[in-house]
Amino acid sequence: MDNDSTGRIVAAMTAWIAAAPPGARVPSNRALTAEFAASPVTVQNAMRQLAGRGLIESRPGVGTFVRAARPARSVDYGWQTAALGALPWRSGALSSAQRSVAPAAIAMHSGYPARELLPERLVRAALARAARTDVAMTRSPAAGSPGLQAWFAADLAAAAPPGVTPPTARDVIVISGSQSGLSSIFRALVGPGQPMLIESPSYWGAILAAEQAGVTLVPVPTGPDGPDPDVVERAFQDTGARAFYAQPTFANPTGGRWSPETGVAILETVRRHGAFLIEDDWAHDLAIDVDARPLAALDDDGHVIYLRSLTKSVSPALRVAAVIARGPAHDRILADLAAESMYISGVLQAAALDVVTQPGWRSHLRGLRPLLRARRDLLVASLREHAPTAHLERLPLGGLNLWLRLPEGTDVPRVVRTCESRGLIVSDGTEWFPAEPAGSYLRVNYSGEDAGRFDEAARILGGVLADERA
Repeated sequence: MDNDSTGRIVAAMTAWIAAAPPGARVPSNRALTAEFAASPVTVQNAMRQLAGRGLIESRPGVGTFVRAARPARSVDYGWQTAALGALPWRSGALSSAQRSVAPAAIAMHSGYPARELLPERLVRAALARAARTDVAMTRSPAAGSPGLQAWFAADLAAAAPPGVTPPTARDVIVISGSQSGLSSIFRALVGPGQPMLIESPSYWGAILAAEQAGVTLVPVPTGPDGPDPDVVERAFQDTGARAFYAQPTFANPTGGRWSPETGVAILETVRRHGAFLIEDDWAHDLAIDVDARPLAALDDDGHVIYLRSLTKSVSPALRVAAVIARGPAHDRILADLAAESMYISGVLQAAALDVVTQPGWRSHLRGLRPLLRARRDLLVASLREHAPTAHLERLPLGGLNLWLRLPEGTDVPRVVRTCESRGLIVSDGTEWFPAEPAGSYLRVNYSGEDAGRFDEAARILGGVLADERA
């Protein structure tokens, strides 16, 4: 009730201020209390909100007045052009997947699942418990809290076959989201000017992190079953690269999953060349039709650098992930991470560990599968009916996205802009290619907030593509 009363006063006073001249005296709190039949506390809250919006200003000992509008001043930032120099990487703008959009739009561009697909009750309870412990007032070890290190190690060790020595907690570095891990890995293990193989298409954040680190990217074409091992072999031979960044399981953006044969063959290639496979297992918890089987579970001699994130499956507010690496590579990555961020919030680590060790966590993951499957299948059916020229090569077995190939010659940026003008936000596939795109693509997320509008979204896209052909 107090909130309703406060909002009523704020709305009325905003209209009054809009009609009043700058510098006009605002009625006293006592007068407003009488006028709106509200309590003094409610009036004070309303006045604080008006002041926070810059509509009024208080002059101690004098009163409260309508704030005078400051005239807009033209600002010239041209001097920064010389100070900054040329762009060190391809773009200074946010990725299309990071954009904020109007509330009424159908948002299918983001890389995060809807709130209803997250373990909200577990997260809120875990944060409350963590805030009451000593971690709220102390710093964490540089490599992460021992309990969370042990959990990440055990999670990967559970997939290790007999005869393979599993990782230990000492091999784990807890990080603030996998993006920071990618940057440190590329700097520590590859370095500026050095070549690194990367699937094409691949995660735009990895492409950006590599460019920022000065790494020379060597694109390797990939498909629903992964890249051709012979092509990977030739790329290593031709470039002398010592690292290959890949997403063998539910890749972003394609949803592809390496076949077991492809994974084993590429791992053997990496070993022959004395190289690293940087395995990004971002969607480990987002399986639908098959379980995630990390290649890192097959490796015990340090060739696989494994990235495992909880951000997409626990909460975007708990940016917690891990790098699992062995030998000197582990030490180099830890040194780079510690120099950049020193350590990760103990509260976030404690909350993340709390969530994933609760009995409800496994129940949540079991319940998540049919929810993701239903959304995926609903969007696929809607697209087939209303946008048949948006071709899906392979149904993803996990992850969050569909990778749609558009008719040859489609002006993808124009399609994206036209869709937005009609209330649908999708991602241009161009930014997922480390070199020239191999075709016209869109990435759409089936896990967002608007599952009930998938049919409408497909109709919009179908109409835009029909207009393109006309």
